[in-house]
Amino acid sequence: MFNWLQHFADWLIYSVFNIEVGSHLGNALNFFVYDTLKILILLFIIVFIMGIVNAYFPIERLKDYLHKKKLYGLEYFFASIFGAITPFCSCSSVPLFIGFVQGGIPLGVTFAFLITSPLVNEVAVAMFLGLFGIKATLIYAISGIVLGTIGGWLLGRFNLEPLLSDWVKEILENKQQQSQFQGEHLTFYQRLPEITRGAWDIVKGVIIYVIIGIAIGAAMHGYVPENFFNDYLGGDQWWTVPLAVLLAVPMYANAAGIVPVVQVFVAKGVPLGTAIAFMMATVGLSIPEATLLKKVMSIKLIIIFFSVVTLCIIISGYLFNLIL
Repeated sequence: MFNWLQHFADWLIYSVFNIEVGSHLGNALNFFVYDTLKILILLFIIVFIMGIVNAYFPIERLKDYLHKKKLYGLEYFFASIFGAITPFCSCSSVPLFIGFVQGGIPLGVTFAFLITSPLVNEVAVAMFLGLFGIKATLIYAISGIVLGTIGGWLLGRFNLEPLLSDWVKEILENKQQQSQFQGEHLTFYQRLPEITRGAWDIVKGVIIYVIIGIAIGAAMHGYVPENFFNDYLGGDQWWTVPLAVLLAVPMYANAAGIVPVVQVFVAKGVPLGTAIAFMMATVGLSIPEATLLKKVMSIKLIIIFFSVVTLCIIISGYLFNLIL
């Protein structure tokens, strides 16, 4: 879908700016150009689609249904399944998170999606199957969905809505005030300018956070050496799993990009469970993601979110090492 963006980034960095292919600077700048454009395009498209949905679909009914009906946790499971089949990294998932919140979906259900979406995708599953076999692949995929379900459920119990940013609260208030707009019998072309302006306003509101977040990720991607982690994560000491997770948080990569790194870790003696925990923390938690989330969450909410997910990943890492 975004191959043309990758070609553009390659052309811009390696041909126009004449930066050496494979150099630290080249890798970092290529990563920055590609991911920045991709996320901004995704953000506009998703928010634009959510604007259409909000204009035509009574989203309040879905919100009320999820609040009132006893689904016994299945709503978190369904959100995790949806997250697993959407091939987004942690930062790319943030636009969908904004759309979910804007649509009035309960925050815990939205968190279930946000946790699972970067952890599990079909490309990573295919690569995992080829590199580590069906047993490890099933454990990886199922655990990612379970992690999202449990993490979303836990976060949903905390009643965290007041900790959303003032920017999101303003969006929700404006959405309620626009109920009259939804009730009007306007054609799609009559609604289109308002929907487009709303999508663009949201993009303008987060663009600086996108740029800062991806810049941090690009620096990590281009300059942090892999051998640094191999030296500290080998062996089966109890502290290797928590250390792997803590070292992974500053990193930024999608699941497909980190799977080959996991293979290198395992080949150099890092236990598979520890390597999977590192991968999950890399794709599910990152400083760039936290930077983007700062626009929609308070610092306290980001800390709570990261803490719950980090704890779940650490526990999963220990279980992986026992099972695998």
